[in-house]
Amino acid sequence: MQVDALDRVIKNAIDVMESSKYQIFEICESVRSERQALNSELQQVMEETTNTINKVDRFEMEYRRARVRLTEVSRDFKRFKEDDIRAAYELATQMQTQLAMLREKELHLKARRDDLQKRIKNVDKQLERAESVVSQVNVVLEYLDGDLDQVTRLLESAKNRQLIGLKIILAQEEERKRIAREIHDGLAQTLANVVLRTEIVERMLNRDTISSAKEELVDLKIQVRSGIEEVRKIIFNLRPMALDDLGLVPALRKFIQDYEEKTKIRTKIELAGKEARLPSGMEVAIFRVVQEAFSNVLKHSQASHVTLELTYQQQMVKVTVKDNGIGFVVEQIDKKIDKGSHYGLMGMRERVELLEGRMEVESDVGAGAKVSMLIPIKLESKEG
Repeated sequence: MQVDALDRVIKNAIDVMESSKYQIFEICESVRSERQALNSELQQVMEETTNTINKVDRFEMEYRRARVRLTEVSRDFKRFKEDDIRAAYELATQMQTQLAMLREKELHLKARRDDLQKRIKNVDKQLERAESVVSQVNVVLEYLDGDLDQVTRLLESAKNRQLIGLKIILAQEEERKRIAREIHDGLAQTLANVVLRTEIVERMLNRDTISSAKEELVDLKIQVRSGIEEVRKIIFNLRPMALDDLGLVPALRKFIQDYEEKTKIRTKIELAGKEARLPSGMEVAIFRVVQEAFSNVLKHSQASHVTLELTYQQQMVKVTVKDNGIGFVVEQIDKKIDKGSHYGLMGMRERVELLEGRMEVESDVGAGAKVSMLIPIKLESKEG
């Protein structure tokens, strides 16, 4: 799975949706402005329509009166003069023309009013759809934003699993190289020497030099015993039997005893609290962390003394490794760990974090070093 590509796709999708949301929001604002303008225009048209209707009603009444007046003056030529008849006729004609214009204006205003009302309904539908889309986009964004941390954690978890898998492979390869070196430098050399010595003994026996052959057999027996001891040490490093049979503390005692004999660095183990058996996986992890810590002391510290402190608490185990070596600047080591270049401390920290614990490193140039690890004990996972 291309985790980085998936991460980019999700982030790009959120960015596009955010941009689209604001574009739709701008459309909504534009539609609202148009609706407001249409409402204002409709209000004006309705007011003008009302005024025009009132004028039409008034002019109809005046037009009827003008027709009545024209009829009166047209029937009584004796009483009204020609000028009176012409004036009545002109008034009636003028009223008729204005009334026709007002009726035409009324029809136009009503048509305009109906058109504006239809447009407002269409705008309302558009605004409703746009607001619905904005609401849906907000819901999706809220869902994505709410779950993005979880998605990011899953992506980071996938990345971490891949990195941890690679580191496990590298650790396995390093362990294989170490075992190969130990077998090559120890057991293989011993066995090769045994073969050579047996050939010497064979020649001596052929020459009837029994006493010399016996001496060679004694030396050969010593070398075979030494080879057996080497094999036992290799087996112990692969999986200490005492760890399964007796527990963490006896396995650590045996380890630091062998460490002192091999490296000539004085060692000490201090226990505090009530010793108890821990889950098998936790005991193995703590044992490996201590192994790595002592290996770091041998490789880097130039120390003459190293102390292991193991403190049992009710819900936590504290492991501390102190040495009197040359020390170092913690900030520089932290940078190396962050860059993945200090594999010893990095491997220790990863093991501790896998156990949901935390590791602290204290040191200064010329003042030795102290590595403390706090590992929680989960009661539900403890073996009965």
